[in-house]
Amino acid sequence: MRHVRAVQALVFALLLLHAPDVVAQSIQVTPLTRDDRVLVSFKLTNVFTEEVRRAIHSGVTITFVYDVQLKRGATLWLDRTIEASTVIATVKYDPVARKYLVTQRTDGFMERADNLDREEDAREWLTRFEKLPLFSSRFLEPNAEYYVRVRAHTTPRNAAFLWPWGSDVAGLAKFTFLK
Repeated sequence: MRHVRAVQALVFALLLLHAPDVVAQSIQVTPLTRDDRVLVSFKLTNVFTEEVRRAIHSGVTITFVYDVQLKRGATLWLDRTIEASTVIATVKYDPVARKYLVTQRTDGFMERADNLDREEDAREWLTRFEKLPLFSSRFLEPNAEYYVRVRAHTTPRNAAFLWPWGSDVAGLAKFTFLK
């Protein structure tokens, strides 16, 4: 019986040594209210694994979809969604020109597009967003607590190299609206 347990422990230890490094992906969210707007900054972390890099360099268009919601918590009922917005970032690598074609759209409107030489710059375009004026603060109640939730997924949805467990990655940040 001891030998069986020793062999099981050895097999488990070997599996741990040879398992791929799994780092939790997360979204860091920062809301800020200025000039009748709720500005939202967010960053998706730990997404660029070697598999992601290979997929991008294969020439497949990879799309990151961020669903952003401004919500107010409720004690006895479901939280109320005040406003919602969708931010989409895409990348397509051109192996002949060795350039990354990147785009960003908000609620269907093209915000920016560029051809980038460096992979690090393309990574920033896909995963980091600063002070996006997504929501109006005109209808928010002063001294009330709200939160911004950001959920991310990729398309094509079968892109298992990004989220192999098949679910979205989400992050949120609370804030008190002061007027």
